[in-house]
Amino acid sequence: MVIGLVLHEGHRARFAAAAETLSGVPVAWAVYRREDEIRDRVAELLGAEPVEGLLLGQVPFAAARDLLPAGLPVTVTRSAALDLALAWARARGNGWPATPVSIDTFDAETVDEVAAALGLERDAIAVLPFRAGRPLDEVVAFHRVQLARSGAAYVISVRTGVAAALDGRTAVLSAVATPSTIRADLHELALRVHHRHADGRRFAAAVFRAAEAGSRDQLGRALREVPEFAEAWIDDRGDDGFVVFAPAAVFAAFTRQWTDLPALGPRVSAGFAIGASARRCVATAGRAAERAEAEEGSTGFLLSDDGVMIGPLGSATKPPLEYRYRDQGGGLASLATRARLSPATMSRLAALERSLDGRAISPGELARSLGITDPSGRRLIRKLSESRLAVEDGSTQPHRKGRPARLYRLEINTAAPS
Repeated sequence: MVIGLVLHEGHRARFAAAAETLSGVPVAWAVYRREDEIRDRVAELLGAEPVEGLLLGQVPFAAARDLLPAGLPVTVTRSAALDLALAWARARGNGWPATPVSIDTFDAETVDEVAAALGLERDAIAVLPFRAGRPLDEVVAFHRVQLARSGAAYVISVRTGVAAALDGRTAVLSAVATPSTIRADLHELALRVHHRHADGRRFAAAVFRAAEAGSRDQLGRALREVPEFAEAWIDDRGDDGFVVFAPAAVFAAFTRQWTDLPALGPRVSAGFAIGASARRCVATAGRAAERAEAEEGSTGFLLSDDGVMIGPLGSATKPPLEYRYRDQGGGLASLATRARLSPATMSRLAALERSLDGRAISPGELARSLGITDPSGRRLIRKLSESRLAVEDGSTQPHRKGRPARLYRLEINTAAPS
């Protein structure tokens, strides 16, 4: 799994901080300096990497939408109300009045919400909502008009070129999404890509355990009062804890996209699982809960039956959150390095090879088996061929019209060092 990130060079540090939580999932970067470079950078990224998911902001998405392959999982990260409130807090910290001010990209409803919460005069706030294709010159012109009209001391902007266009004569506070917002979007995208690869995985379960015997009843009551669990099935299994069955989306919402564990009582350990059967889910969730019990404070882990792990969630010690696959051993890891692929991708290719039992496969069939686009399948075959992990083995022509498709025999398992 490779996830692509499209961003302005000035935001690389915050995207890098968010991407540090994805261990074992390589990221590919498309970094631009000016908005007119976005399409070229996205085209280069899609042409060079077998990208299986893409994270980008509203402006890059609007600029390059027609370049994105059909079916490619995409998350458009947006600045939230919190990001706007933080920008206003920085203004007050600088000693500037909260209003008058000119704001771009945020919709009027978000500005209304934050202004009301902060007790600000809404009539003194000028807003230019985001519109796909709106040129930067138009955004800058809006701010200049509002500055001249209201005498505002500063601008709040999400567009990266506004500060340079205003020539430094007006202070510009950036309201770009915080690393925590980007991190949540990134984990949500990674899970979507994972579920796309495993579309038969329809079951999800959680196991909650209280470290103190006297807290069990409190935990049970807390679980039944969780709004997200209103339609979930909750089973009290005594010393084994409470088992909860619900759609995976319910648990994702409860954990804020697998980044946190809401308070359920003192010293609660939680295990979440996604798998191909209800029985396997419960067993996997139990193992995840045992892993959580080894941590200090209340925390949780997500495990899937094919090796995805996210955690710890909401740990009291707050170590770095990880998203990774099980260690697949030195053999496949060395082949992954040789082919310039991730160990997780190499592991999935090795499993596919075993299922083929010596049968050759076309690049298109490889793409469908892995849940990626046909161009990505062709690039993957090319990398495997260059690394001598796939050899050409005949051709096929399933349709009377069109060119025959080359067939390749995978040789990953025979090449893996023992």
